[in-house]
Parts: sequence; C-alpha cells; structure tokens
Amino acid sequence: MKQVSLGAAALVLLLQPLYGADSRQATIIGGGGGNGRCTVEVNVDGSAEVEVSGSTGLLRTLSGQDAMWRRFQCTAPLPGNPVGFRYVTIGGRGSARLIGDPRTNAGRAVIHINDPKGGRASYTFELQWREYGGGRPPVTLPPGHGPGPVPAPAPWPGQGGFPTARAIRGCQDSVTYRLNQSGYPYVTFERTIPENNPGPNDRVSGTVSGRRGYDTARFSFVCSVDFSSGRVRWVDVRRLQRW
Repeated sequence: MKQVSLGAAALVLLLQPLYGADSRQATIIGGGGGNGRCTVEVNVDGSAEVEVSGSTGLLRTLSGQDAMWRRFQCTAPLPGNPVGFRYVTIGGRGSARLIGDPRTNAGRAVIHINDPKGGRASYTFELQWREYGGGRPPVTLPPGHGPGPVPAPAPWPGQGGFPTARAIRGCQDSVTYRLNQSGYPYVTFERTIPENNPGPNDRVSGTVSGRRGYDTARFSFVCSVDFSSGRVRWVDVRRLQRW
C-alpha cells in the first residue's frame, strides 16, 4: 500500500504545471496626456500568456522554453476600467490575441501567444486607451458618407512621437472612431502594415475586428498617410464577408 501511495503522489507531481509566472513592473515613461499606452515585447518559444494589471505584468510559459521579457513600458498604469481600450499587434511570426479584456476582466488584460515554429521569436503588442473627457470627442462624419474613403479626423491633442508612428496611430484612431460610430465599441487590430511608397502614395493597411454584444465582425482598412509629416489624409474601412 505504501508503494502505491508513493506512486500516486509522484503521478500527481508530474501532472502539475511545470511553469510559473515571471512578474515584471512596467517602466513608466509618462507623456501620455489624455492617452494611455503600454508597449510589451516578449520572447516566446511555444506558447505563453501575458497578463497586465495596473503597472504589473505576469508572463506565464505554457509550453516550450521559458518565455522572457524584452520590454514593458507604459505612459501610465493600465486603469481598472480603461476608456476606449484597444489591443494592437505590432510584430510576431505566430499569433498573439487578446483573450481577456480589462473592461470585463476586473482590470486585467490577457494576451495569448502561440509560436508554432521551432526556436524563439519576439512578439510585440500595445495596449492603448483614452480618457474621452480630456481628449477629442468622437468624430461625426459628413452626411451621405457610406462605404469608401472619407477624410481623416485631425490628430488627437498630445499625439506625439516620430512622424511614421504618428501616422500609424492616427490611422488606427480614425479606424477606431469609424467603427465606434458604426456601433462597435470594442475594437481589436489584428494586423497593421505600413507601406512606404514613392511620392504621395504612403499607406497603412490591415485588418481589424469590431465587437458589439455577441456579434463580432472583421474589417479591412486602408489609410492614405504622409510618413514624412505623420498626417493622415483619408481612411477607408470595409466589412469582410463571412465564409
């Protein structure tokens, strides 16, 4: 009986999770004004989850080698109920998706990363939010504007950084407000691709999902931008057909 008990105890130990969580405090860089942003970069081999709550990050390795922090910077701690929250994937060869929205998950943002190829790879994403009371009100498009390009709104006050970064964020801002106005309060950018073309042909394109209640729709977007000045000329958002 004693041998059986020892064997059962060993089996329980083997079945327990092998990985813990690596905690990290964000480097607060400030300068957000009415906007907030956390930039996270991690190194993953296999699968992992990143949880951000306030200024604390937890990196959990689910499979493969231990995941590692590369960067965790915020302009301010993530609020418990952020306004205008959105998740933006910046880079990574596999998938990185938001599975826990801080607005419905007790202030915790959770991102699941799956790296299907062998070896390590870096994944970068941003958590962005806005305090509408201190910034620009939602944009109202001119009457008669349906699908197709519409003039982009002016930049938000305090929107800084290099011109290329301003253009990308300005495009994302315009797409977000377009979808918010169409009744989708929850917006997640799946892919954002800057295209630095000759002459006045700079573009930012990609795909984005919008959610209202239990309905989730996917959209493609294209912004005409000027990477030298950071200006957004117009934005075009179109719903993708369901297959």
